[in-house]
Amino acid sequence: MSPNDKPLVWLHGEIQTPPFSKEARLEAGFLLRLLQKGELLSLPHSRPMPSIGPRCHELRVNDKGQTWRIVYRTDFDAVVILDVFAKKTAQTPKRVIDTCRRRLQEYDSL
Repeated sequence: MSPNDKPLVWLHGEIQTPPFSKEARLEAGFLLRLLQKGELLSLPHSRPMPSIGPRCHELRVNDKGQTWRIVYRTDFDAVVILDVFAKKTAQTPKRVIDTCRRRLQEYDSL
């Protein structure tokens, strides 16, 4: 990691094999590395999540038989990981959105 790269701050979740396949774990790691280097990702890899807050997005990682989501926020000094979950419906569940908002409030109050 270069001194200019942003660290990952994990508030919740992890990317391990299993439940991620090795290929999905490597893809997730590659995408997170791009974010650390300051790159802005867009569809199909990432989409904005304004319902959670400013600068919030979800990474989309397709895996064998399911799709993973990694909810994150890009700050000037870090990439904050809010949640990692298997997406089973077209919409992000309300409980995930509410939980991510709460985690951000707690993080920002530190």
